Amino acid sequence: MPARERSRLTDAAVARLRSRAREYTVWDRSVPGLGVRVRPTGGMTWVMLEDAGGTSRRASLGPVSTMTVEEARRACHGRRACPETAEPARPARAVPLFHEFIEGEWKVAHFERCKPATRKTYRWLLDARLLPAFGEKQLDRITPAEVRSRFDTWSRTAPGNANNALRLLRQIFNFAIARGHLDANPAGGIRPNRRPKLTRFLSSKEIARLHRALDAEDGRGCRAQADIVRLLLLTGCRRNEIVRLRWAEVRGDTIALGDAKTGPRTVPLNARARAILERQPRGESPFVFPSPRDPSRPRGPDIGLWYRVRREAGIEDCRLHDLRHTHASHAVMNGVPVPVVSRLLGHSSVGMTLRYAHLGDREIEQAAERIGQVIGDILEI
Repeated sequence: MPARERSRLTDAAVARLRSRAREYTVWDRSVPGLGVRVRPTGGMTWVMLEDAGGTSRRASLGPVSTMTVEEARRACHGRRACPETAEPARPARAVPLFHEFIEGEWKVAHFERCKPATRKTYRWLLDARLLPAFGEKQLDRITPAEVRSRFDTWSRTAPGNANNALRLLRQIFNFAIARGHLDANPAGGIRPNRRPKLTRFLSSKEIARLHRALDAEDGRGCRAQADIVRLLLLTGCRRNEIVRLRWAEVRGDTIALGDAKTGPRTVPLNARARAILERQPRGESPFVFPSPRDPSRPRGPDIGLWYRVRREAGIEDCRLHDLRHTHASHAVMNGVPVPVVSRLLGHSSVGMTLRYAHLGDREIEQAAERIGQVIGDILEI
């Protein structure tokens, strides 16, 4: 659409306006010189053309969220009739403090709709990062330079955590723009820290060494933790999906997870995984791996045994989450189609699975050899 587009503005028509790559203005046919300015960030403001010493200039009447079309028209007429004393039909709403916005509009619209695990993560990021930094400042007083400074400070000690805080801060500011409190996102121009590529998975020999290290721990009173590690490798589940597993979710040949990261899903159990679950003691605890101190709660997320067995197995660069990568990669190397692996892992898209499904050098060399043999046979025909 051209930048000087004209239309008879209505509340419904204004609500349908969408942001574009460049800022644009839609002018009202009913009241010449009254328009809606739409920024690339999605912020919308009522503007009017007024005379200033024989030339026209734009003046802002306030965010679109603070007045209807008719109120904007009356404000425009009033300002032209008496420029010195005219007031908008409705005074611009005071921009809230960051903590007020968080505990009010944003909490109702976003926080309370999240899953419990997500709310827990958000609460930590808010209490430890965002509220101490910006809580007592008005939303429109938070500058890009200030956000950049805070992000750089967080990144020095915890780059991944800093990325999470930045992602949440952007979402909060975008919602503030939608509510008419801001015109631009002060966190929008900051690039997150680069994350290392997911390239680590265990080879067949490394899995065998890990298996022997886990067997050695069984006799030292660490079987529960060792079995958690085994189940992570055999099922491809996320750590908390196994650590917090309930007996009610174990149903014969499957695990029915009611609160997985991407929603409820069913995990099929192979024979070895079933055997591990069947040998766990059944007490009064609802959890398969209860806390030794309080059986009414699951075991804590920290699996201290892992650091010892990975050292004994010579795989100290392997994270616990890399067992999930290993499960996916060996499935692909053994001919399981990627869409099937995606379903097994509970991914929301096949693209996510492709990040996990790594192939080892030996497997790639074998594939190249097979392809070369096939093409060589054809060339000799």
